Amino acid sequence: MVKALGIGGVFFRSKDPSALAAWYQKHLGIDPVPTSPTMTPWITEPGVTVFSPFDQDTDYFPKDRAFMLNFRVGDLDAAIAELNEAGVESGELSIMEGVGRFARIHDPEGNPIELWEPALP
Repeated sequence: MVKALGIGGVFFRSKDPSALAAWYQKHLGIDPVPTSPTMTPWITEPGVTVFSPFDQDTDYFPKDRAFMLNFRVGDLDAAIAELNEAGVESGELSIMEGVGRFARIHDPEGNPIELWEPALP
């Protein structure tokens, strides 16, 4: 059996790919895809990655979206404060006992993003 070693990329359609890549870099520190040998790709820190297909009728994220991105953060309160200061609105914080704390934001094209501060082991 083939064993995937991790996520190699996330690919999705965009109305303005360059602008959206710049937004992700500015607000979430995600480097865009390298276009030259001197550029560095986004390198994630080791940690949990959850791969979870949801039922097509889920209300966990908007019904008009086929996916939701989830990014781990080290300090959810600081991340939300910085994003709010930059004009990125966030939803209320939620807690899943033993899993961690979550908050929702959206990118400029309306794609849902969940920020996750994992619970300490």
